[in-house]
Amino acid sequence: MTRKRLGFFTRLLDNAAPKARYRLATEQIRHAERHGFDTAWIAQHHFHEHEGGLPSPLVFLAHVAAHTERIRLGTAIITLPLENPLRVAEDAAVLDLLSDGRLEVGFGSGGTPTSFLPFGLTINERAAAFADGLHLIQSAWRGDSLTHPDNHLYPPAPQLAERVWIATFSVEGAIRAAQGGHGLMLSRTQPRPADEPFLPLDAIQNPMIDAYLAALPSGVTPRILASRTAFVADSVDYALQVATPGLTKQAQQHRAAGYRVNGDNVTDYIQQFDAHIGDAKTVLDSLGKDSVLARATDISFQVHSVEPSHQDTLRSIELIAGQIAPQIL
Repeated sequence: MTRKRLGFFTRLLDNAAPKARYRLATEQIRHAERHGFDTAWIAQHHFHEHEGGLPSPLVFLAHVAAHTERIRLGTAIITLPLENPLRVAEDAAVLDLLSDGRLEVGFGSGGTPTSFLPFGLTINERAAAFADGLHLIQSAWRGDSLTHPDNHLYPPAPQLAERVWIATFSVEGAIRAAQGGHGLMLSRTQPRPADEPFLPLDAIQNPMIDAYLAALPSGVTPRILASRTAFVADSVDYALQVATPGLTKQAQQHRAAGYRVNGDNVTDYIQQFDAHIGDAKTVLDSLGKDSVLARATDISFQVHSVEPSHQDTLRSIELIAGQIAPQIL
């Protein structure tokens, strides 16, 4: 059986000015590389610094590529409807060349309604824009002529067509990802049905995996990335102490947005936000209840929305590499 790949994921949300955020995230990725992580994933968000600190993921990954040697670099995700598809195709081709073929390209359709407006779109137009953009990017990477017979992507990047990942919350999205021969990206958490607020995350995501595998064309190797929130510390008490402010803030934000959040302490929030928090044993026990992880080809861990300090994030990376990864990969 092929070993699963271990990933580190960051939304660049360290409590710092923008330049410092980028520096800290770069240090965290380098630390993950030193401790044997296979992949590093970064998110794109426009305008709202408290949701994510990076509007230009490929620019940032070019910087990271220059400071790393081995770790693969992925976007989780590029919000494709808000991009010029040909420019994405070109920038990704250049980045993959400069990083010696280390780029993984994850796409999604986006979820913050107000972010679409400055780009001349509404969120209701995102599905069509996503489909058109993905089609054009793949065409460019395949080397097709672009409007005129003389126009072809340079530098050529046919290899990137084999490294596309699609993020989705639905069975229908998983099927579309499979039909395109793409990788499936599963979120660290996702909304529950109104009538089943305590449904386990794997109960939602396993049907997506089933549909993906059933729809995957013959001969195409499955690629399933499961992202999970995990913060590991040297003691349970310290982990909970660090996690309390971030998870409490998330609970407040969810309630303000009209979502139901039960309880009033960090233990209540951990379960509802699908977080794995504690010392290594506690986190391993918690992850062991998540049946999706056994089916994933890739597992990426992020500290959001615990929001620990930089040093605590580095320590969590070390503990995941040394005590979690050997048991689950």
